[in-house]
Amino acid sequence: MKPDRRSGDDRRSISRHRLTIDLEYEDPNGRHSGTLSDISRDGCFILGSGQTRDGDEIKIYLPLSAGMKVEFVGEVANHILEIGFAVKFYDLSVAQAEFLVNFIDEHKLPDESVR
Repeated sequence: MKPDRRSGDDRRSISRHRLTIDLEYEDPNGRHSGTLSDISRDGCFILGSGQTRDGDEIKIYLPLSAGMKVEFVGEVANHILEIGFAVKFYDLSVAQAEFLVNFIDEHKLPDESVR
């Protein structure tokens, strides 16, 4: 029997916020399009059909206005084949952490958080 991905040590202790934003990400196989489906200060979940594996380093490009993007680097915490993957951010600068807080406040769906 396969363990339930929704429980255990891999679950985030920080509230995640639902949103739907198209973005680009880069995995070991190249650059892809995906959809950000939830985010927290620690990581996010991306819907995408890329062939990621647990432990892969991922670059995520969160969109700004006028086509500009902010890059975040993280590691695939878990993946679900043909659906998407969870990323845990690492090495965030103070500016990136502040950007994430503002990005979440601006884009989260009203009264929506995931635990």
